Amino acid sequence: MASPFVEVAVDDRVVKVTNPDRVYFPARGETKLDLVEYYLAVGDGIVNALRERPCMMHRFPTGVTGEKVHQKRLPGGAPDWVETVEVFFPRWKRTADELCVTERAQVIWAVQMSTVELHPWNSRRDHVEQPDEWRIDLDPGETCPWSRVQRVAGVVHEVLDELGAVGWPKTSGGTGLHVYVRVPPAHGFADVRRAALAFAREVERRAPDDVTTTWWRKDRDPSKLFIDYNQNARDHTIAAAYSVRGNPIGTVSTPVRWDEVDDCEPDDFTIASVPGRYAALGDLHAGIDDAVFDLAPLLEWADRDG
Repeated sequence: MASPFVEVAVDDRVVKVTNPDRVYFPARGETKLDLVEYYLAVGDGIVNALRERPCMMHRFPTGVTGEKVHQKRLPGGAPDWVETVEVFFPRWKRTADELCVTERAQVIWAVQMSTVELHPWNSRRDHVEQPDEWRIDLDPGETCPWSRVQRVAGVVHEVLDELGAVGWPKTSGGTGLHVYVRVPPAHGFADVRRAALAFAREVERRAPDDVTTTWWRKDRDPSKLFIDYNQNARDHTIAAAYSVRGNPIGTVSTPVRWDEVDDCEPDDFTIASVPGRYAALGDLHAGIDDAVFDLAPLLEWADRDG
């Protein structure tokens, strides 16, 4: 028997969504169609976050309590208007055509393919090997409280201000916080990672009781916050701004203002609450492309630190 479906109009496209009533998020009972409607509600924001970036799809064919599929290669049967970019994986000596979003309908097609989370590279298809996004990942240890994440975010903001860099914070959709900084695509992944490590070490120097840059998890104090500079390495991805996360309450990696960080809680932002927030505030990351920071000072710090 054929699967039930609905047809969803997205700009000048029509996307067939099968099994629209399948429950994806059990806490409140949101369905696959609810997920489609969420991504339509934040459409310009999610496209802005993904635009022309290789994108990994985290798929949950039976909902978020079932199997999770990490999909690098675009699934077969995609319409000809779904765009891709070829990326090379040296470890396996092969290439893959990854999803490369340029319009809202492509996001909705990904949802039709059971995608919940969208994880883009920090580079774009015109310069895949040169990142244009420096990512500061505040990753709390197992016993690190949210209050510590909030406190460290304040130090991050302080150091960015001193550098003359504009940081664009967002919740991770989990227990952490991300801050993105737009940079010119003038360096390779190794240099961007070096710059990120130099920045992390400076934050650690200023907040040694709260922060660690120790790489091996087994060697870290679990009550501290790890600044995961390795998220700037090649082929490492983080959930995009406005990406839903694969958990029962459907949290969202949500852009926030700096003045909101001290008062917000990660679970405040879900597919139920974010559409109304987006309608009221718009895309808080809309101006990110207009605030480009040169990594030269951080690379000097990296050389200094050795």
